[in-house]
Amino acid sequence: MTSKVKYLGGLRTESEHLQSSSKMITDAPVDNHGKGEAFSPTDTVANALATCMLTVMGIKAESMGLDMDGASAEVTKTMASNPRRISKIEVDILFPKSYGEKETKILENTGETCPVLHSLHPDIEKIISFKYS
Repeated sequence: MTSKVKYLGGLRTESEHLQSSSKMITDAPVDNHGKGEAFSPTDTVANALATCMLTVMGIKAESMGLDMDGASAEVTKTMASNPRRISKIEVDILFPKSYGEKETKILENTGETCPVLHSLHPDIEKIISFKYS
């Protein structure tokens, strides 16, 4: 088992990662009867894409002797209705430095092969960009 999720009432849940005991709260978004005081479940999906990309790129960067510390991502999620679902996820990966052409290509290819990206439904539009300082 990976996690346990408890419904707390008021359209809020608490998830516990069993291996680490870390916890996360989700809240229904304002546009869907919630207070929007925490990540919504669909926010966590969009955010998971960015964290996965940064993680696999970090693994590759370490193996190549590259410093990726300070890299970040900006995530935008767009919802659709009938049925209510994520229709688009935009991820801008921001690097605090530039790398050579070969390293850049390897990092970007690695990011675009992350497991979350390949787990998302093909109907979800995915717009990924990489920006270097």
